[in-house]
Amino acid sequence: MNDKVETNKARTTRPATQEFKDFMGQHWAPHEDVEVTRIAAAPYAAERRARLSAMFPGQRIVVPAGTLKTRANDTDYRFRPSSDFTYLTGLGLDHEPGALLIFEPLEGAEGHDVTLYLVPPAQPGDEGFYSDPAAGEFWIGRRNGLAEFEAMTGIATKALSDLPQGVRTANQPGKSVRIALSEMRFVKDEYEIQQIRDAVNATIAGFERVIPELPRAIAHKRGERVIEATFDGHAREEGNTVGYETIAAAGPHATTLHWISNTGQVREGDLLLLDAGVEVESLYTADITRTLPISGEYTALQRRVYEIVLEAADAAFAIVKPGIRFLDVHLAAMEVIEKRLNEWGIAPEQVDPESKLYRRWMVHGTCHHLGLDVHDCAEAKRELYLEGIVEPGMVFTIEPGLYFQEGDLIAPAELRGIGVRIEDDILVTEDGAENLSAALPRDPDEVEAWMARLAR
Repeated sequence: MNDKVETNKARTTRPATQEFKDFMGQHWAPHEDVEVTRIAAAPYAAERRARLSAMFPGQRIVVPAGTLKTRANDTDYRFRPSSDFTYLTGLGLDHEPGALLIFEPLEGAEGHDVTLYLVPPAQPGDEGFYSDPAAGEFWIGRRNGLAEFEAMTGIATKALSDLPQGVRTANQPGKSVRIALSEMRFVKDEYEIQQIRDAVNATIAGFERVIPELPRAIAHKRGERVIEATFDGHAREEGNTVGYETIAAAGPHATTLHWISNTGQVREGDLLLLDAGVEVESLYTADITRTLPISGEYTALQRRVYEIVLEAADAAFAIVKPGIRFLDVHLAAMEVIEKRLNEWGIAPEQVDPESKLYRRWMVHGTCHHLGLDVHDCAEAKRELYLEGIVEPGMVFTIEPGLYFQEGDLIAPAELRGIGVRIEDDILVTEDGAENLSAALPRDPDEVEAWMARLAR
């Protein structure tokens, strides 16, 4: 009895004869010579590699791009290289599944030889050209070869099959390297700042595309999806994709901090909390939130909550300058939130001042670093992140909020179901800060006028 089971996953209907293979390998027009220029990120990535090399003398460093991740059976998610790989090579978009960046210590000298190992594309004449769905040009289209990647990046490039024996690989660099790279990324260089500016501008344009779609969202049974689809489509048109799953939270969903299901209705009289960011082709992202009146005008109660959050954001922005602690930005916003909730009579009396009971309605942090990752520099040590000193070139968010859950029996009944967050992207300058997203209105009167203008 033959117990061998042939599954459908291994299916193929291609002829296996040599005649067919010979036929498939012949008579393909040659590729035109591709003149590849050095990518704009290349000199900045080279400087980053040099800094990393100096931190780990005599040690081999392996930085993988990552591999394709299966979505369902033989279909994969769209590939995004690891942020560390992108930071050190300058390669964004879908470059390059399976790639490894290897820092090999020089013998008898300081520094490293750096080599980029890639899976070469299967071209006409190779059987993989038509049979390999991961690397075959017939499946995935024309891709750059080794010489082209070397011209683009300035990094010596070899086939992954030439990787020296004994080189251990993993799906991410070692912990100490990840920490070092996170801390390197605190201060953005000129190239990174421009990429973030581009991402912010594309995101503002995405918000502007949402407003005219509000009537359609109101009419749809899942209007939040209309908002999400509008912004996400814009992100694909103008960038690479979204930098994170879009939060299109209407009504009481705005009190759920990471509401990404976006299955709810969009109703007149409610608020829409839209937290979204475009990731540009270099993989840098924006992260902006506005809380908008769906009807075009805030109610008196909505405006009161909104103005507390705006005052907190303004107070945080006002103290940003080189030399302060990063944590102080959060504390400045919380001082306003606590004061205003006490004045309103919402925050209860507390025995221990450190209990900060008002944080029931603002449970998240006010700031996080921004860059290749929406929550950038996340592997950095606490003393250099929360308690670190703000420097020129840092980019981070300021995003206070107030969230009164529907089921919150302590909150006044009229506030239950109201959630407000205002988030901007901030660049630290030599003597203060620049609000990169200031072109997107945040004052409530200006928000209403902006919405009215776009709705025409």
